[in-house]
Amino acid sequence: MRPRVLVPADPRRPRQAPAGTEAVVVGGGIAGISAAVVLAERGVAVTLVEAAPTLGGRLGAWPHTLPDGTQQVVEHGFHAFFRHYYTWRAVLRRIDPELSFLRPVGGYPVISREWPDEDLTSLPGSPPLNLLALFARSPSLGLRDLLGSDQALAAQLLAYDRDRTTARFDEIPAAEFLRSLGMSDRAQAMLFEAFARSFFADPGALSAAELIAMFHYYFLGNPEGIAFDSPDTDHLTCIWAPFAAYLQARGAEILVNSRVSAIAPVDRHLWQVEVDAAPSLRTRHLVLATDPGALRAIVAGSPDMSVAAPKLARKAAAIAVAPPFAVTRLWLDRDVLPERATFNAVSREATLDSVTIYSRLERPSAEWAARTGGSVVELHSYACDAPDADTATARMRAELAALWPETVAAQVVHLQQRMEATAPTWPPGGAGTRPCVTGDARGIRIAGDHVDSPFLTGLMERASVTGVLAANDILDEVGAGPEEIRGIPQRGLLARR
Repeated sequence: MRPRVLVPADPRRPRQAPAGTEAVVVGGGIAGISAAVVLAERGVAVTLVEAAPTLGGRLGAWPHTLPDGTQQVVEHGFHAFFRHYYTWRAVLRRIDPELSFLRPVGGYPVISREWPDEDLTSLPGSPPLNLLALFARSPSLGLRDLLGSDQALAAQLLAYDRDRTTARFDEIPAAEFLRSLGMSDRAQAMLFEAFARSFFADPGALSAAELIAMFHYYFLGNPEGIAFDSPDTDHLTCIWAPFAAYLQARGAEILVNSRVSAIAPVDRHLWQVEVDAAPSLRTRHLVLATDPGALRAIVAGSPDMSVAAPKLARKAAAIAVAPPFAVTRLWLDRDVLPERATFNAVSREATLDSVTIYSRLERPSAEWAARTGGSVVELHSYACDAPDADTATARMRAELAALWPETVAAQVVHLQQRMEATAPTWPPGGAGTRPCVTGDARGIRIAGDHVDSPFLTGLMERASVTGVLAANDILDEVGAGPEEIRGIPQRGLLARR
């Protein structure tokens, strides 16, 4: 179970694109940046169009002023940079070859008010040793669970195969699959449900095939182990400002605050891109690297697409968007207990799904906490059913107080809250309904973590891989060689050969 090359470089083909090659990339998140970086490096004249004031998408960050005048940068929420994100890390190495801004987060506990913490770190990286170690060390999994489970069904977690797993389990909700395993309620809650919700869905609304795929991707097929890193400063400083400078140094034009409203085919295999409050663009090579809702809106606002690209129009119209996620960052007047982990997944709370102590994670928050004696704590709800951000914050704070009683007396010096629905979801029966990187629209490539990638990936890595695949398709069309893509084993240890 070692990393492998999924797309090899081709030294027989030119590395550089022919002079005069151009491309428009819509969306400045991970997918769009990954595509733009590869293309700009190969001599393609890239125009990057982003609707927000800053780059980054759901990894984006923007300046924020606290009541005391302190300048901070806030983000959409904590993201784990797993060590098997080979493509995304390769792109990040363009701006920091040593990835010196990444630091180990430490433990990965799952916390609950019902049961003791479950720590998922320090397990071996290779299956089946990691699974055996999980049974040996986990307080939630015992011999009764192992003997009492549906072992044939549980073996499917080790037998991931894209075609077979999808055919058998895509129509089944993940919650039903987990119940069928026959493990204890504690094991389901602490080990599986918290994991499932990190994909922006309640287990009842997530395909069991996707759960099995992600269990393979993050655990059973992950040669690096489940430990992860995080930036030691804000994302704007260490990621997005450097990427903007990197692209501009290679001739790319970056348009922020520029929302694309429609696209239309024009003569000579060109696409016209309508940009609000800006001149339209014409391109032979278009990468749509937006979030799923924005892709749906662009295609819906492009009446010619139903004729020019009927399959893409149909899939974009049907694309599923996850329930809103809510992120609240609290600047508190005191610290939480020293034994609290930096990042904590939360099990079986109605709203709260994770807690991150930012004042132990990144320098700007740590400096504020050291100066004031307070702490900076972020609360996250991945599939939030609250009607608004205020209600989500109130619920998450109440649930945090039950988990960490020392926060009851803490005064909130300041808060910053956000609630939005921009993430993809993978519902039962959804296989085959999502757009692929390439389709029936010549000149259009689709990238993002909602795209049906030919390779097993997840979250940030899926966004980056599809961005590089989009760039590779453009390079292939103009006669240049592809960018290498590496990944984890694509099939489980027990998958039939």
